[in-house]
Order: sequence, then structure tokens, then C-alpha cells
Amino acid sequence: MLAAAVGALAGASVTRRRRVRAAVTGAVALAATDAVARARQRPGEIPAWWSRVVMSGAIAAPVGWLGGRLTHAGPVAVGTAAGAVAGALGLRPQKVALGPVAGAAVGAAWRSAGGGEPGAVAAGAVVGVRILSALLFRDAQVSLLAEGVQAEELPFVVPLEARTRYVGTDYVRELAEVIGGTYAADASDVGIVASLDDVAGPQFDPADVQPLVREFYEHTTRFRLDIVPEWRLWVRPGYLLYRTLVARPVGQANVPMNQRETFRGVRSRIDTITPEGTEVIGVRGWIRSFADTDEPIYVGIYTTYRHQGRGYVSVGFPVPQGSFTATLLPRARPDGGLVLTSRSSLAHPGHYLTYVDPGTRELTTLSVAGFAEQLDVYTVDGELRAEHAFSLYGLPFLVLHYTIRRK
Repeated sequence: MLAAAVGALAGASVTRRRRVRAAVTGAVALAATDAVARARQRPGEIPAWWSRVVMSGAIAAPVGWLGGRLTHAGPVAVGTAAGAVAGALGLRPQKVALGPVAGAAVGAAWRSAGGGEPGAVAAGAVVGVRILSALLFRDAQVSLLAEGVQAEELPFVVPLEARTRYVGTDYVRELAEVIGGTYAADASDVGIVASLDDVAGPQFDPADVQPLVREFYEHTTRFRLDIVPEWRLWVRPGYLLYRTLVARPVGQANVPMNQRETFRGVRSRIDTITPEGTEVIGVRGWIRSFADTDEPIYVGIYTTYRHQGRGYVSVGFPVPQGSFTATLLPRARPDGGLVLTSRSSLAHPGHYLTYVDPGTRELTTLSVAGFAEQLDVYTVDGELRAEHAFSLYGLPFLVLHYTIRRK
């Protein structure tokens, strides 16, 4: 029904005449496309690429028609705007740059042919950008890793979601009300990990880590962190849009845009949950917020686990009805520092977006390829420093520089 409705709107949006006939044709065509794609879809797979392209073009048609009617924009402007949106949704910087260029070319072709309905131009631009992107960039951006599985099957995923639309600094307290246990706000003398011994492995011996670096991980609350964010220019516009539309309304992943914002003061604390009948902390939530308003910067749930003789650190960032997990491999620096990185040929390190079924607690998880991060903690003249670097498809876009001092 949904595919038929979208198809009807698309059909009516791409022509000026015989809109009823076009709507019926669009409804039948898109419903048939959706039915074929679902019939061929195997368990654990997302719909076929070609069906997703057709659907995206159909969605773009009525939006383009409405935008054209409201703004009276010509084919080139409509094509550029539609291509820019399609490129931005591709996330990869190259796709972001390709989108408006390819969209403008589609719009120019329509203008040369005598013009066209804004809906048709927008649909053509979106489909054209997606086809060209697929030809130029063949590696998958995301892949369906698992569908409807138990959490035990995905040890590298932190299966803790936000049960409301807002995460915020009270997340761990609200989680304790759901799962039970003893909740401690702003716990004293605790770390983001219980012990570095828990993540020992063939490439990492905790004995090689300097005592001060180890103390930071195992007793994080003893330290104060000053942050200087360094954003690349090409990502700033997109991040400002994301921050306005997503990060602040959700209360998660709201990283400062510049050092001036950090002058407001940054509060750092770890909230914990200890299950009943034990003294071992079960949940460690590192919460950072702006000191003047307590507006969250991020809420991260830090866990460790072992697999095939190796230890890993997984950080889950709760989002409404799901989580974004970064699973990192520890490596010792020659100077006694410690690196946590998602760059590895091993199967587990990486980034995962997970939906948690509220009834069954089953997980549906996407692997997010191309996103990489590395946290490097070390000492300089006896003082702790850290650099947290992020990249998309090999292109760096953010480095967080930390100065870490004892409170």
C-alpha cells in the first residue's frame, strides 16, 4: 500500500496532463517494483539496490514538484537541489560533492529538451546521482549484518537504547529504573574500564602501558579534561545542519564546534549501575555536558569483552530505540601510551548502528563501513594528552585534542 501511494504521488508529479492516468500508472509500477524486490529479498538482506533507487526517485518527485511550485525555480536549480540532497544522504564526501554537480547536469539536460515538470527533474536528478555514485564508488556504505538476533550473537554491539526521543544526561539513571540495580550518579574514583587487563591480547600487553595512562583509563574520574575541537572546513556545513536537526533535539553526539564553545565549561562524570547481589559495576556511562546548561555533549556506555583471546573496548551511544556502537582494538604505543582504534583487519572492530526491538529485545544491526576513529592517549613531559581522530572513507574530518590533568 505504501509503495502504491508513493507511486501515485510520483506519477501525478511528473506530468502536467492526465494526472489521474499518470497517478494510476505510477502506483501500479512502483507497487510491482516493490513486490518483485520483496519476493527476491532473502532473510537478513535489505531490499535490492535497484528497488531502493526507484523508490528514492519516486519520493523525490512530489517533493521536487512542491519545491518548484513554491519557488518557481527552473530545471537547473531544481536538479541541483535534488542532487545535493541525494549526495548528502550518501555521507561520503565525494558523493556530497558529486550530488549538486550531477543534479545540475540533469537539470541542464531537461532545460535543453524544452523544460519539464519540477517533479520529473527532481526524480531524474536523484536517480542519476545514485546510478553515477554506484558506478564510481563500488564499496558498500552500510551493510545489513544481522536481523532479529539475540544480543549474545553480537558481542561487539552495546544493546542499550534510549526508550524516549531524548537521551540526555539522565540516561543512566533512567536505565537503572528499567534494568534494576544500584545507581550511582557521578561515581567517585571509577574508570571507563575496570582494568586494562580485561582487554589484553596478542597485540596488547597492559604491562607496556605507562602507569599514568593506565590510571586514566581505570580511574577516569580523578582527571579533568580540556578539549579543543579541530573540524575540517569541508564538513562544517553538514555538521551544523546535523547538530541543529539531530544532535540537539536528541541530546546525543553534540560535539562543540570550536574552542570558544568549550569556554562555557565542560562537565565530565561517570554514572554507574551495579547489579543486585554483586559489587561489580555492570554499566559505566561517561557523560559529558556543557557546565552552564548541562546540555549533553555525549553519553557513552563503555564496556569490554573478550573474543578468541583478544580484548576489545565497545562504546555504545544510545539513540531513540537503538544505539551506535564503536568497537575498538587496543594497541600499545612504543612510548607507553595506548591507542584504541577501529582500523583493523579483524572482524569485530568497526562501527555498528543497531535497532533494538522493544518487545523481543532482538537486534537488527547495520555495519557502517568507511567510518573510522582512533583514540590516542600518551604523556608529554609527565602530563597526559589525547587525540581522538575521526575520518570518512579515509578523509579526516575531526580531531579532538585533549589536555588531561589531575583534579
